[in-house]
Amino acid sequence: MSQKHPFIATCPKGLEQLLASEIAALGAEVGRETVGSISFVTDVATAYRVCLWSRLANRVLLVLTEYRGENADAIYDGVKAIEWSEHFSATSKITIDFNGQSDDIRNTHFGALKSKDAIVDYFLAKGEQRPSIDKDNPDVRINVRLRKGYITIAVDLSGESLHRRAYRTSGAMAPLKENLAAALLLRADWPGMASRGGGLIDPMCGSGTLLIEAAMMAMQIAPGLLRSRWGFLGWLGHDQNAWDQLLEEAQALRANSTARDWPEIRGYDANGKVVAQAEENIDNAGLGRFVKVSRRELAQLTMPTHRTLPEGLLITNPPYGERLGEQAELLHLYRHLGQAMTAHFMGWQAAIFTGNPDLGKRMGVRSYKQYQLLNGTIPAKLLLFNINADAVVIERDQASKQQDKSAVSDVQLTAGGQMFANRLRKNMKRLSKWRNKNDIECYRVYDADMPEYSVAVDCYGSAVHIAEYMAPVTISEEDAERRLREVIEAVSQVFSVSAGNIAIKERRRQRGKDQYQRQSPRNSFMELKEGQAKVLVNLFDYLDTGLFLDHRPVRLDIAARAKGKRFLNLFSYTGVASVQAGVGGARFTTSVDMSKTYLQWARRNLSLNGLSEDRHRTEHADCRRWLKSCEDQYDLILLDPPTFSNSKRMDDVLDAQRDHSELIDDAMRCLAPDGLLIFSTNKRDFSLDDTVDQNYKIEDKTRWSLDEDFSRGGKPIHHCWYIEHKQ
Repeated sequence: MSQKHPFIATCPKGLEQLLASEIAALGAEVGRETVGSISFVTDVATAYRVCLWSRLANRVLLVLTEYRGENADAIYDGVKAIEWSEHFSATSKITIDFNGQSDDIRNTHFGALKSKDAIVDYFLAKGEQRPSIDKDNPDVRINVRLRKGYITIAVDLSGESLHRRAYRTSGAMAPLKENLAAALLLRADWPGMASRGGGLIDPMCGSGTLLIEAAMMAMQIAPGLLRSRWGFLGWLGHDQNAWDQLLEEAQALRANSTARDWPEIRGYDANGKVVAQAEENIDNAGLGRFVKVSRRELAQLTMPTHRTLPEGLLITNPPYGERLGEQAELLHLYRHLGQAMTAHFMGWQAAIFTGNPDLGKRMGVRSYKQYQLLNGTIPAKLLLFNINADAVVIERDQASKQQDKSAVSDVQLTAGGQMFANRLRKNMKRLSKWRNKNDIECYRVYDADMPEYSVAVDCYGSAVHIAEYMAPVTISEEDAERRLREVIEAVSQVFSVSAGNIAIKERRRQRGKDQYQRQSPRNSFMELKEGQAKVLVNLFDYLDTGLFLDHRPVRLDIAARAKGKRFLNLFSYTGVASVQAGVGGARFTTSVDMSKTYLQWARRNLSLNGLSEDRHRTEHADCRRWLKSCEDQYDLILLDPPTFSNSKRMDDVLDAQRDHSELIDDAMRCLAPDGLLIFSTNKRDFSLDDTVDQNYKIEDKTRWSLDEDFSRGGKPIHHCWYIEHKQ
């Protein structure tokens, strides 16, 4: 019978139980479990098997001695007492890994130095030369650990950490370690799903680690098979025959596995460079036939259609604030991920690994189990989901709609209030067929139709926004306030909404000619839809809601035209046009605005739709200056400047009437020869400069660009032209 020895296998914190089960399955006798390590007893051949086949361990250490002690002298004496000539020769290159601290040993460098001195003195005392130190390519790696008053000295059979499988030559930002990826797959029961023919998809695959580990696990490929350097190769106790036999068995298993068909394993990422890195890693692992990756936005995440996959695992390690973007933007990325799960992957399992569990809670899907782990030094959780109807979380505001109706105003309307309510009902009836046909959620119901009630009333889903226009000087302040109260009471009754779902923007003469009276900030964003896009509106905190309703047809036309196009959004506001372009399949979008608030809002909108910053960039800049220096070309450009701006962040005043010709010229310089520039302005008495008509091919799209809710008589609320280069 082969001689048995004590060993220690180390692993990331939180994987101890999984590692213990794995080592037992590989044939060793498992002993004590401590934080980050498992002790076991076995022969050398089985220890080699653990090195070759463990998907979870960092290192496999052959324990030479363990004794009580914690000062420098104890370390020196214990290390020197070992018969090192049984493990390596005086001509060997060695390195020492020291772990732990005590009152006497304050840092690992000092502990390693004392250990090295002891080994050198051992060989010098035997009249031999001193071993050389090589931290990068040692023949033998010695491990000395000081923990709770005990010193453990071991030979590291691994060499470098076992998580390095030798297939990853490059990594995306913050790559997931291979053994942690394997642990996530095991916790999600991927081996069981794979054995039943289930598929696996990683929608944000990065450098492809989860995909590769999943394939090797399903195909029973030894994770260490690609490695050429091992710690035991320079160890004098090495059993080459045992190692050759293990390698031969593992290579035969791999050859048999690659001759079979295996479950569908696919990965996507929005960053083309990252996808190329993943492809390189997959090819290095020899898995190009079995693992496929492609460049795809999270917005395009759907179930593959070329093959029926009733069962499978959606697994990913999305960004969570430590690496990419801000949490406010990432919140909407997680929400989109949750919505995609329930829309396209019913009946599947999901595993989301995140360092920000609060973001995980906002996905709209309830996890059935969670595991606490570490991603490097970052505390993280693995959230496991059964994707079914029972797991869908009903939003609190939806659940309480019926309760809100009880708070609807039941005040008896005045004669004027009743007249206003009747006009609202008439307008709603007129718009109903158009709204239902086009699935419109956000629209204008009333726009100062009656001079006595000078307000705009807009519906945003289940909420209503009322914006008061400046009352004429002939109307007293008291009359204006009374009429606004009548408007609010009529709106509450007509739309069956409580006061809490009515946003009111008041204008008062004493507050300045263009100043709304703002309410206290709520940070209350509503998620609504426009066409195929999801948008965030805020009815309470800002002068504008984040969505210019009158530009709806233009944005939807951009979505229809955008596939494969390069889109530029100038004076981009909250980026809804960029979202529409992205959802429509734009190759990439660029959104330029001077407001950091609006750009952050734009990034939230993009994230909500699964559109990444890799392909949908935001630029904080003065559009005029940015255009002057722009050297890129775009196929589709939206130019919608404010009517007037004297922002302190600009060099001078922007006047749409005065400056539009120069703005159009600069934008046309960036437009591809067969591209389209959409120019729009909300200046009511605007007139297009003759030079624009002379220099370019133009089409007046004003009337077309006004939907049913803005097509009342009088001057149009905006003007719009489609502009192209003359051929």
